[in-house]
Parts: sequence; structure tokens; C-alpha cells
Amino acid sequence: MIDSALKLIGRSGNLFAADMQNQDHILCDRVSSSRFLILGGAGSIGQAVTKEIFKREPKLLHVVDISENNLVELVRDIRSSLGYIQGEFQTYALDIGSVEYDSFFLNYGKYDYILNLSALKHVRSESDPYTLMRMIQVNILNTEKTLRQAITAGVKKYFCVSSDKAANPVNMMGASKRIMEMFLIHRSAEIEISTARFPNVAFSDGSLLHGFDQRLKKKQPIVAPNDIFRYFITPQESGELCLIAAILGNNGDIFFPKLGDSLSLHSFADIAEKYLLSMGYKVANCSSESEARARMKSLSSGDTWPCFFSTSDTTGEKGVEEFFTGKETIDLVHFNSLGVIRGERNIDESKLKYFQQKVNNLRLAGRWSKVDIVELFRFMLPDFDHKEIGKYLDGKM
Repeated sequence: MIDSALKLIGRSGNLFAADMQNQDHILCDRVSSSRFLILGGAGSIGQAVTKEIFKREPKLLHVVDISENNLVELVRDIRSSLGYIQGEFQTYALDIGSVEYDSFFLNYGKYDYILNLSALKHVRSESDPYTLMRMIQVNILNTEKTLRQAITAGVKKYFCVSSDKAANPVNMMGASKRIMEMFLIHRSAEIEISTARFPNVAFSDGSLLHGFDQRLKKKQPIVAPNDIFRYFITPQESGELCLIAAILGNNGDIFFPKLGDSLSLHSFADIAEKYLLSMGYKVANCSSESEARARMKSLSSGDTWPCFFSTSDTTGEKGVEEFFTGKETIDLVHFNSLGVIRGERNIDESKLKYFQQKVNNLRLAGRWSKVDIVELFRFMLPDFDHKEIGKYLDGKM
């Protein structure tokens, strides 16, 4: 799967191989002498970083996730591929925002590192005000809550996943991650923190590329935008990026993959075509969703697969993502394939307090609109360039 994913995103080797080799002795020493808590550890990135930590023999590794089924698969995967370690490995099916989690942490909170991989990560999550409020809870408020708990418990380091969509955000998910970064940086005066702005993880759960697999399994047509370009890394590389950023990052660092020949932009339509070729099919171009569905129903056998590639027309899409802005200080020297954003410290605490109070007031009132939340995000991020088109991904195939 790794080799096939690399071919689809135009690469022949692991993006972070040199950095992992150069830093492996430090990573192994740190991991083997430390106790870890992974939050959101059963998602695609969470499973990848859990395995990177597990195989370096930590003293203790606890994994928390709301998905009981994904936790079961994580354990089966680790036991079947990596086996066992002398240190403690345990999973917990808990909601980070719950009182059950609070009780768990109160009893088991003696960790050296907390890695928070939990997130609502989809642009489609901004289609209604209720999912948007949950996005605020998961991406921002749960981060602030677990940060405070980590500080009280004397945790050594706190790492949290961000997104390339946080740089000059145009959608609510990216803006939520940028606001999350602000809360992280503010807390860096009390605990060491680091983060990483991620590109798309190829074939991660719920991604469009994962959707290609699902469409073939269900014998359904493939639909993809031909004007949206993204950077991609593999699931294994996502785990390596988290591990390096969490263990080796200085306080306040934001990591990102360097651009270059090994990391270039690809359109979803281009990857869809390469994916189908790898599965033994050629693209049968259709002019609409309805034509693609009709041709799929009439397809009995052959070497073609109905596809509809079109321009994007939904709220929150950005043609090309970026990892940093012109206002940020960038270090491109320290690592082979990783850049680091350094030095931001000037976060207005009064804005953070206002944000929390405003969200609490909306929740207590039990009524809020998307406009309320967009206005609040624009207060936090004056340059937030959100464009409401009125059409969302749930309105498309």
C-alpha cells in the first residue's frame, strides 16, 4: 500500500527518510525513557504515530479515542505487525470532552508527552452551525482543556496537529486550526508545545483518495475536482512528521514538509486517473454526475470506469494550499525535508478570553447561526478570507 500510494503522489521514496535516519538515536532514546498519551490515536494519523512510538519501546503508551471500533483495529494491527513491548500499552474508548476522560486523566496523568491528534478535519464540516460548534469544541476548546490539564499535571511536552489550511485560511476548518495554534502558543509560557501543519494524508479515512477505494468496492463512479491542487504525504510519513515535531521541536515550533522535487502539487483528478490505471482501468470521461451514474449502471465489464471531473464550486475550497505566511519566521536549515516556523509569541490574551466567553454564551443560549461563528472567527483572524458560496460538499457526489 505504501509503494502504491507513493507512485500515485509522484514519489519513489519516503519523504522524511534522511531526517528519520539522522535523528533515530535521539528519537529512540527519548521514546524508550518516556511515558506517552495519544489523544485521537485511532484516526489515520493517530494510528501512524502510535505505531512509530510503540516500535521504539516506550515506558508507557496510552491511546484515547472516541471510536471504539478503530481502537480495536489499532490493537489488532499492532499486535499482528509489531507484537508486544515491556512497557504498558493500553487503549481507552473515551470522549476527550467528557467527565469520564477527566477522571481517567486525574488517575493516570503522569505523562512526559501528550500528543493530540483529535480533530474535525473536513471542509464539509462547515455546512451547518451545529457541526461548526462541535468543530470549535474538538479543535479548539478540547485542546485548551487538555493543555490546562497537562500544565497542572506537570507534563513535559504537549504536541498538537495543525493543518496547511491554517496558513491564510479560507475555510472554517483551517481558521479553527489557526485559532487553536494561538491558544497553543499562548500556553507555551507554561508548558513546552510544538505542532505541525499537515498536507493531505493520502488514503486517510474519509479523504477523497480513500473515497476512490470505496467507489470501486461499491461499483460507483468516481468524481473529483480538476482545479484543486494539494500536497500529499503517506500515512507512515504522517506518523514520522508527528514524532519528529513532538520529540525534537523547540518550544513554540510549527513544523511543515519542505517543498521541492519530492513534494509537489497534484490535482485530485490527476490522482484519480493514476489510481484507476493502477487498478487496471482507463477513465471514461462523463459530462455530469447523472451521466456517470447512468454509465456505471450499464457497465457490465471492460477496462473503463465512469468519471466526472469538474471545477470546484463549493464553499471553503482553496485552489492551492500553503504551509506558512509572509509574516512568519521560517527555518529551512535544521532538517533535511522539514521546515520550521519559529518565534511567534505575541498572542493577545484578551482575544482568547473573549473567544471562549462568546462561545460559552452561544452554547448556553442554545441557539447560534453560522454567521455568528464566522463573525467570531473574523474577530480572531482579521484577514480571514471566508467566502460563502452556498453550496457544500454534501450537495455533491
